[in-house]
Formats: sequence, structure tokens, C-alpha cells
Amino acid sequence: MGVAALTWGNASRKKSEPADPDDIDDDLLRLVFTDCHPVLSTEARTALTLRLLGGLTTLEIARAFLVPEPTIAQRVVRAKRTLATRNIAFEVPHGPDREARLGSVLDVIYLIFNEGYAATSGDDWLRPSLCEDALRLARVLSALMPKEPDVHGLTALLELQASRTAARTGPSGEPVLLKDQNRSRWNRMLIARGIAALGRAAATSSGAPGPYTLQAAIAACHAHAYTHEETDWSRIATLYGLLAARSPSPVVELNRAVAVSMSEGPGRALALVDALADDPALRDHHLLPSVRGDLLARLGRPQEARAEFERAASLTRNERERELLLRRASEQS
Repeated sequence: MGVAALTWGNASRKKSEPADPDDIDDDLLRLVFTDCHPVLSTEARTALTLRLLGGLTTLEIARAFLVPEPTIAQRVVRAKRTLATRNIAFEVPHGPDREARLGSVLDVIYLIFNEGYAATSGDDWLRPSLCEDALRLARVLSALMPKEPDVHGLTALLELQASRTAARTGPSGEPVLLKDQNRSRWNRMLIARGIAALGRAAATSSGAPGPYTLQAAIAACHAHAYTHEETDWSRIATLYGLLAARSPSPVVELNRAVAVSMSEGPGRALALVDALADDPALRDHHLLPSVRGDLLARLGRPQEARAEFERAASLTRNERERELLLRRASEQS
């Protein structure tokens, strides 16, 4: 019997026990907390939970962590072995134990949503069911832990990102870039929910905002802009700077470069992107040449831009994204 089966069995037994006001009633969220056991490293907890409960493949998880696929496979195997050899009880944590697992739980929910928002591989750009599951879990978690600011921050982020879903694909399912989206199709109810959740994150915080709250603030900047041209890119660049200081990541730096390109120009941003060229996490990732191609196109260097878009297309494993990148390459003359 596998780990998932054991946890599901525990969840079923819990249903017959007396109700606990601090208990987790949502089965999937209960299992996420259970599998994010502190005996495992943070990376192993997240990888195992995404694999067993999120249903993500090792490839999808590897792309999320910006590491080779065999690395994730090894983490999952070792995590299973550790739980088995240490005879870990599958139970729902409470109090400090629950708080100790919270960071990993938030990461799992976030990464499940991200895979639904922009699929790593396959023929579809979106996987709506994953987004819906992640958003539901975030909402349940916000109600369960109302005094945790970054829980509200994550909920705000997912509400705001989900608000764009209807505008993110065209009639045939092709990706639509943010600047080209029909913002009248953005879901204003989800935006309102996201802004309210962001307010709760601020109201419950006594210090610097957490990483998900900062990302939600960035998403709110986009939501407040009724056109792409009205976007406050300077503030977005500042927020990415704060996020980079709080949670350093080459992807955060790449996103900051995009914001800088909109607020200060593509030349300044290209220098920031080129500084990331040797980062091992991005070296074989399609995001870097994709962004670089866009900057080169805006700088009037079409041949170089075409080469970057073609390289990005060769690196992505999502067919819809590949088609978009090849189309952008063909537009360079």
C-alpha cells in the first residue's frame, strides 16, 4: 500500500471521529498537511506531495523547481523511503506542528495552481481543474488559519491570477499574451475577492509582507489597470525587487527585468537578463530566451530576436507555447 492510500485511509477514519473545531474538514488539504512532514526536507516534502496528491509528473515538478528531472525522481523515492523506515504516523498536525508545515503547504498549493495556469507540457496551455483545486484549497486554508497573513496573500494571488483565465486563450486554445488580453473578460468578482484577501493579509501582518503577499500585490497592479498601458510598471519593478530580497530566485529576477523593460526601457532590462545567462537554473529553460527575444525585438534587432524565440521554442514542452514562440520568431523580419 502506497503513501497516498495510507493517508486516504486515515482521512476516512477521521470522518467518524467527533468534530474538532480546529480540525481540517477538507480531505485533500488534510492530506497535503499530512504529507508535508517535517522529518523530510522542504524540497522533499513539496516534491512528494505534488507527485502523490497534486498529480503532477516528475517533469512538471522539475520545471517548477528549475532542477533536472532525475533530481526530483530521487527526492520522491527518498521521501517515501524515509516515511516508511521511520514509521511516520499519518495524522493531521495541530498547533505548532501545523505551523511548521505551513510553508510547504503554501508552496504545494501555489505550484499546483501554476501548473494549471501554464502547463509544463502537453497540448493544452491551461489545466483549469488544477487551478480550481488550488484556489479551493487556498480559500479553505484562509478560513482555517485567519491570522496567517501569507495564507491570505496566497489566496489573493490565486484569486487575481484566476480572474484572467477567460482572456488567456483564444478561440482555438492558443495562448494570449498579457498585453493582448481583452481585459473586459477578466472576472471582476474574482478580482474583488483577491483585493479583499490582500487587505486581510495587510491587516493581519505585523512585519514585512511575505512572498505570496508580495506576488499578490504585483497581480493587483495588473488588476487595477484597465489597459496594458495604464499598468504601474515602476511599482511592479519595485515589488519584484522586494520579492527578490525576500525570496531570491532567478525567475523573480527575470520577471523584475520584464517590469524594468516596461518602466525604464528594453536596453536596461537586457543587461539584467544577460546577467542571468549563466545561471544553471535558467540555462536550459525556455523563459530566458523568450524574454530575451522580446527585448531584442523591441530594440530593433530582429535577427537576434528570431534566434532567441526559436531557441525558446526548442526548449518548451508545451505544444501551445511552442506554436506561440515559433509564430513570434516568424514575425521578425
